[in-house]
Amino acid sequence: MVVIKSSEEIAIMRQCGRILAGILDRLRSEVRAGIETGHLDAIMMEECEKRGVRPSFKEYRGFPANLCVSINDEIVHGIPGERRLEEGDIVSVDAGASLDGFHTDAAITVGVGRISKAAGKLVAVTEGALKAGVARAACGAYVGDISSAIQRYVESRGFAVVREYTGHGVGRDLHEDPQIPNCAFGKGLLLRRGMTLAIEPMVNAGDWRTKLAANEWTVVTADGGLSAHFEHTIVVTDSDVEILV
Repeated sequence: MVVIKSSEEIAIMRQCGRILAGILDRLRSEVRAGIETGHLDAIMMEECEKRGVRPSFKEYRGFPANLCVSINDEIVHGIPGERRLEEGDIVSVDAGASLDGFHTDAAITVGVGRISKAAGKLVAVTEGALKAGVARAACGAYVGDISSAIQRYVESRGFAVVREYTGHGVGRDLHEDPQIPNCAFGKGLLLRRGMTLAIEPMVNAGDWRTKLAANEWTVVTADGGLSAHFEHTIVVTDSDVEILV
């Protein structure tokens, strides 16, 4: 069921989004060669406690960490731990925060030190795809407009969008209807004022196909190529789109 949020509920999500944006800024500043990915997980918990929110991912459907850290060929749901970041890696950090019963969700991809030109282009295109998708999320448009805009942007630049994993509604639950694919699938749902959505292109340097890692959480590229991931939580307004985080 698609949930239309009230102005009071959106105000809570707006506050939660500001907090999560600050946490992501801190996490970005901590990404450097030599650190264990578990360090980022500890920072996430520290920042949530300091700012009065709860990490949305912890124990969600059994997920064992406070955030997802996915490196190079890992697309989403990477589990932080003892792995150390290396110069030239690209790292996708996906985090959610919960405040007063509402969630916001966002992701960034960060280069570790000096990255290759190809990796830099992948990261830039993925962030551009997010902007292209958000720009089409206006009241009176359709979910399919978002999906088509993302796919056109990515494929016109020589990359591939992940098809098995999608964006989604977000609010009282971390994942709500509607699903928001990153590839064209038809018209889809009409966007209405008060919908809160997590738009999140996942883009591969090679083929779009994926596989599940042995830990049964982390999704990786089937061909071993690089992948990047960006995400905003937005709210659809009467005449525009507001990015909450």
